[in-house]
Amino acid sequence: MSRGWRYAVHARYWARRVYRWLRTHVPRRVWLAFLIPGFLLGVGTVGYRWIEGEPWTYFDGFYMTAITLTTIGYGETHPLSDPGRVFTVVLAYSGIFTLAYFASELVRAVVTGELRQVIGRQWVNDQIATLSGHLIVCGYGRMGKFVCSELERQKRPFVLIERSADMLKDAPLQHALPLVGDASADELLRKAGVERARALISVVGSDSDNLYITLSARLLNPKLLIVARAEEEAAGTKLRKVGATKVISPYLAGAHRAVQAVLRPTVLQFMELTTGSEFMDLQLEEVRVAPGSALAGRSLHESQVHQELGIVIVGVMRPGGELLYNPKADLILTPETVLIALGPRRQLEQLEKLAATGGNP
Repeated sequence: MSRGWRYAVHARYWARRVYRWLRTHVPRRVWLAFLIPGFLLGVGTVGYRWIEGEPWTYFDGFYMTAITLTTIGYGETHPLSDPGRVFTVVLAYSGIFTLAYFASELVRAVVTGELRQVIGRQWVNDQIATLSGHLIVCGYGRMGKFVCSELERQKRPFVLIERSADMLKDAPLQHALPLVGDASADELLRKAGVERARALISVVGSDSDNLYITLSARLLNPKLLIVARAEEEAAGTKLRKVGATKVISPYLAGAHRAVQAVLRPTVLQFMELTTGSEFMDLQLEEVRVAPGSALAGRSLHESQVHQELGIVIVGVMRPGGELLYNPKADLILTPETVLIALGPRRQLEQLEKLAATGGNP
């Protein structure tokens, strides 16, 4: 294959990619305003070469077309024949109307916000492509708004998928990357980075939608932590069968909370204080022991977590899923062990550093 032919193949490949991107991300009126000048430039370049022949080259035709379409008119590159002059007149008028159309569409796109939306969507896609170990929230309805508000309050970055674009227009979200579309579609879940995500929260209003979202997400990422909402008790059973790690029933949770507020008000108040981000003096947090960390392979007593940091280890979940309450001091902290720790926020952050890979004892 000759060098010129290879260049032509590459040019065709990139032209197709640019065309597909324009059709997908840019309104039709705007990308037509870009394509028409390029089309006229190509026609003029080839036209001058074919009409005039020697000594005109393709570059001469390109240069003559450019100065004609832009109405600059530096003069003829080479003397023109009568057919060449007629061709120039046609190009000149085409350039005037094309530039007028291009300018009007560009101004319209800026004024109506279409261009800003295109740039915004591309920025969101670029940001999502860099995420790893993030959270995905599906649905911005009544429950979804509370979920997003809590994540915002804790300053946790997450991807929000909502079917209705109108619901996301004035949403007070600073740490969310919004995506508009059907959360049950595999393509949109991949776009949200479900294969790299740590957890997914599905709180769409319909049980059937939550069921389908859970199934799709589980097939795309077998290790994903999935929390799903269920209105009906039967839906909760089905959600667990298709891969939901945890099922939340708003009515059941609300009823349980109401009973606790009556029977155990002090306990409920303590739990609210230790799990709420607004109360920073005391927090209840879970910390995972990473392989190679300063805590891995040590006992609770040897780690000096309580003595040096003033943190109480309320419980421990072993890698196999066994949950131990009030663990003994000689318990060995193996990698992937989860510590349920109670203490001040600053000390908990130090514990997280110790539990991370490379943490210093």
